[in-house]
Amino acid sequence: MAIKKVLVVDDSKTELMYLTDLLSKNGFSVKTAENAEDAFRRLAEEKPELILMDVVMPGQNGFQLTRAISRDPLYSDIPIIMCTSKNQETDRVWGMRQGARDYITKPVNSEELMSKINALA
Repeated sequence: MAIKKVLVVDDSKTELMYLTDLLSKNGFSVKTAENAEDAFRRLAEEKPELILMDVVMPGQNGFQLTRAISRDPLYSDIPIIMCTSKNQETDRVWGMRQGARDYITKPVNSEELMSKINALA
């Protein structure tokens, strides 16, 4: 199944703009959320086919949100790619344990991101 609808969850407006622009230019329909509450609201409005998840956010962090989404029967089939500045191996392992399918560090390399998205499709 080709991925077309992407939800980007990040508290940085700069990062949201960059990823939205990158994904839109590659033919994706993009929705954004700036925190966990926003993300769940977006999920209820229209189910995405992929979530790009930041880790460091106010309130619930990306690890907690990934765990909550991946354990929810309504959304557990949505692949999540962690997209974060946390670049330690322990962070990557922890993100995958929470239910992420992949992990990419910022600054995001557009070719690497596209290849990871294509690998999920």
